Amino acid sequence: MNKVILAGRLVRDPELRYTQTGKAVVSFSLAVNRRFNHNQEQTADFIPIVVWDKLAEVCSKHLFKGSQVLIKGRIQIRSYDAQDGSKRYVTEVIAQELEFMGSKPTALESKPLSPQAQNFGQEVH
Repeated sequence: MNKVILAGRLVRDPELRYTQTGKAVVSFSLAVNRRFNHNQEQTADFIPIVVWDKLAEVCSKHLFKGSQVLIKGRIQIRSYDAQDGSKRYVTEVIAQELEFMGSKPTALESKPLSPQAQNFGQEVH
């Protein structure tokens, strides 16, 4: 079973792109806090997230740097050939569900929200 559930904050604004076939895809990094280490210092992991289709468009309109979200999805590992000829591997989470958490980021206050985004506790599929 390949299932991931993460809660964290966006490190940067989502980047919306469209494939050659017109599919929407958005990517961003999610800062996810780890439990305290032996020195009682809290650390975070920065996890790359990829979202496709309609959910990608929702993310690009309603998420900003600092937005707090819960993501449900799967881990994907892909590879590509770098310009120097070496093989590179990328591990990322493909989000299949997203839930808004916390209060609205200040960037949202100046933008009108769609009815489904006005309730930040709503789950989006």
